[in-house]
Amino acid sequence: MKARLLLAFLALACASLPAQAPTPAASPTPAPAPTRAFTSDVGFTYLFPGDWDVVDMTAALKDQQQQAQEAATSDAAKRGVACTQIAMSARHGSPTSTVVAVVLPFACLGSEMTVKDLAGMGTGAVEGIQPNFDLTEPVVGAYSLGSHSMWIERIKGTLKDHPEAHYTIETVCGLLKKGAVCWMELAADDQALATFEHGLITLDSEPPTALVPASAFAQKPE
Repeated sequence: MKARLLLAFLALACASLPAQAPTPAASPTPAPAPTRAFTSDVGFTYLFPGDWDVVDMTAALKDQQQQAQEAATSDAAKRGVACTQIAMSARHGSPTSTVVAVVLPFACLGSEMTVKDLAGMGTGAVEGIQPNFDLTEPVVGAYSLGSHSMWIERIKGTLKDHPEAHYTIETVCGLLKKGAVCWMELAADDQALATFEHGLITLDSEPPTALVPASAFAQKPE
């Protein structure tokens, strides 16, 4: 039930990700702004470059939540949709790269999740964008950040309406003491992907580390 609920939960949030075709190259990028900290009550802080533009997805999420709750077939599913929170959303560059992080607090959900639920969470995130993308070459991995188990998938995506628009889509999901969290990036280039992976993350007050280590794909999920 939990994995199925999270499929809907992540599809809900990721359906609001902007799918944009490439635009003419922008002027040279200025020096990076100071880092910005995105903090969630679920128990993480994520440091990201300050020159990425924060996107307010409140209205889009509200509309998606209403539609998902109307379609839900159980009280548990409705509760999961209602508990969905967007912890951060930011975009950068031209063509645009986008990062979004969504959380599901256990206190709101009324139950906890396990490592076995991580793959379902990540798969749901990818399903949420599938209507707009042709997806190929999926690669999955598993790793640990301190005491926390993480699941990761990297997949190539091409916009269906703009086949010249190619993205690398990376999803990272993990379990914290107070909830579950997934980050997803639609990276338009290697620099955006590196920025996402190298962002410093603090989980449950443990020492900060890069979100995605170099060894992330060395171990396959069980």
